[in-house]
Amino acid sequence: MARIAVIGAGMGAMAAAARLAVAGQRVTVYERAATYGGSVGRFERDGFVFDTGPGLLHLPAVYRDLFVKTGKEPLESRVRLGQVDPASRHVFADGTDVRLPNASRGGVVSALDTALGAGAGERWGKFLGRARDAWDRSRRPLLEEPLWADWRVLGRDPYPAVRQRRLLRGARRATTVAEIGAWELADPRLAALLDGYALSYGLDPRHAPASAALLPYLEQTFGSWYVGGGMRELARAVYERCLARRVEFVFGAEVARIVEKDGAATGIELADGTVAEADHVVAGIAPGPLVEWRLDADGDVGSSAGEAGEAGEAGEATAPGRFTVLLALRGARDPGAAHRTVVHSPDGSAEAAEIFAGRTAARPTVTVLRPDDTATRPDDGHEAVTLTATVAPQGPVDWSDTALRERYADVLVAAAGAAVPEIAERIVWREVRTPADTAALTGAAGGSVPAPALAGAEGRMLLPGNSTRLSGLYRAGGWAHPGGGLAHAGMSGALVAGLIVEGADFRGSQ
Repeated sequence: MARIAVIGAGMGAMAAAARLAVAGQRVTVYERAATYGGSVGRFERDGFVFDTGPGLLHLPAVYRDLFVKTGKEPLESRVRLGQVDPASRHVFADGTDVRLPNASRGGVVSALDTALGAGAGERWGKFLGRARDAWDRSRRPLLEEPLWADWRVLGRDPYPAVRQRRLLRGARRATTVAEIGAWELADPRLAALLDGYALSYGLDPRHAPASAALLPYLEQTFGSWYVGGGMRELARAVYERCLARRVEFVFGAEVARIVEKDGAATGIELADGTVAEADHVVAGIAPGPLVEWRLDADGDVGSSAGEAGEAGEAGEATAPGRFTVLLALRGARDPGAAHRTVVHSPDGSAEAAEIFAGRTAARPTVTVLRPDDTATRPDDGHEAVTLTATVAPQGPVDWSDTALRERYADVLVAAAGAAVPEIAERIVWREVRTPADTAALTGAAGGSVPAPALAGAEGRMLLPGNSTRLSGLYRAGGWAHPGGGLAHAGMSGALVAGLIVEGADFRGSQ
């Protein structure tokens, strides 16, 4: 029985802990905060309940597999999991309004044709077909296997862009999300739809590789799911599964350094000086600041990621964060309201330019979440609504400035009026969360939120590998392969557990 020290109680770290415990390892999780879940948090007040992290789950198969493999019982035995329909409503700057059904490609095509005009749905459908090809080409090495030693093969973009012929000029192919929108989708609203998917994951549509087409493909193919009571219930279920498998949790335990001896990790030292010995250490946070030397040298596994091998170690603040407004509203929820509405910016390119230059976007894209869940509100005469926008991280913008927080919250509320009529007049109270709060809660530099790993862009969108040059030290969670997001975090936990239990023979998740 090996001793495993896990740093952090985020979703990826807990997924690894549960799998390792089932494999017979003795696992202890050390978490600096007072609770589990990392960014999957909850805020409660006056009978209102809000998710402060992800609001929906995509690829639920990742957590279904976790529960089956760690207890031979379905995820649905622990949480109420259901598809939301429509999957999303989109309100564009010209007033166009479209509802996209859940996990129905034909339904999406039909809805887009009806709302945007004949041919729009067909163009989106053909785009999804190409995205499926990219998924088939990259799925296993990108998501289900440890990052290859020859990671450079993932530097080639798997998206089969359409060859665009031009009179008297050479042909061209889209290499970025923005170019797909302009050249293949050929409708500013379809382009805004695609850009919105990229931006919601913290990616700059102007520079994100064409392979980011996987993101809408995954969502529209495998569906969007909500956990009854809020996504925090999923974190609770994973935590309880860990406890059932005898994983020990130590909260309020900040790890100061990873103890090393003879080129191997041999334990962790807490801020109070306590040392816990371990045969393996799993870092659910970027471990670079906790060791004395660089974990990835040039050319090593995981040293790609556009310097993100090191960005994941110490420079997460280069990635955007989330600005969230939690609204307690008087008045009943409209029975026909969509669970999720995206109110698109009138100028997505300007929005991205401002965010990625470290400024506040004047007119951001705003996601409005209105769960039809009695557990989130005190009674049927009130409604809990969450507004979210992708923003620059703490640092370039001082999100601790109270006046700025309140002014920007007003901007989000004004935009959300396109989704919730008279929303401002219905507010009982509101709570604002910014990247500054995320940084304080999770320790992520700048309150940045990691994006999923993507093939293409010469490997700049990859994340550091789960193994490191320090023997016995592994990475799990959003700042490691295969990147950010609930599903990807769960995948990273499975990969780390496989590497520890099976060693060099591990070839990936099944």
